[in-house]
Amino acid sequence: MQDKVLIVTGAHGALGKVVAEIARSRGARVASIDHAPSQGSTTPESIEIGGVDLSDATQAKAAVDAAANHFGRLDALINIAGGFAFETVGDGDIKTWQRMYALNVLTALNASRAALPHLAASRAGRIVNIGAMGALQAGSGMGPYAASKAGVHRLTDALASEWKGKVTVNAVLPSIIDTAANRADMPKADFSKWVTPQELAEVILFLASDAASGITGALIPVGGRV
Repeated sequence: MQDKVLIVTGAHGALGKVVAEIARSRGARVASIDHAPSQGSTTPESIEIGGVDLSDATQAKAAVDAAANHFGRLDALINIAGGFAFETVGDGDIKTWQRMYALNVLTALNASRAALPHLAASRAGRIVNIGAMGALQAGSGMGPYAASKAGVHRLTDALASEWKGKVTVNAVLPSIIDTAANRADMPKADFSKWVTPQELAEVILFLASDAASGITGALIPVGGRV
């Protein structure tokens, strides 16, 4: 990660914070983009761009361009921004499906489209998306979320094919991530079976590294079924 320039979206969330922190600790320069307001100051090694709705293509492009201009280039985009909803198909609201599509698919799509020209100029352009193991087979109540994450999987496929030889595009598919919010929602679960943000970050940053130059179009489960 030394001297790599990364954008991390959803950087104020439980996973985004860990990915950004580990990347910086290994010498990367990181642009943190989030819907929440900025929480830190801008330095030559780090910039926070807050208040961004990545489901809006214009806002996504402005944020990505600002990050690339700050550092002078862009080597990797890590699309972590997203959301979750648990709602059955029959009893749910169509607005939930629209919200999941906007939060999970459009955020990754818009950030990727904005970043690709910058990434193609890098000798090691990378996109890493966050899919979901739960999107491989949706259980009861998982329809809206799983459908949107399945869209992220297919977006990954398409981008990897379209940009092969220029930018690698891969996705990690976590099981349940061990976060404070998930523990609160599922207090009786066996947390030891969940994947930690640190474990997931290691896979993400590997895919963003030079060592992963031969991998593209991969959908990588992380954490196993629980």
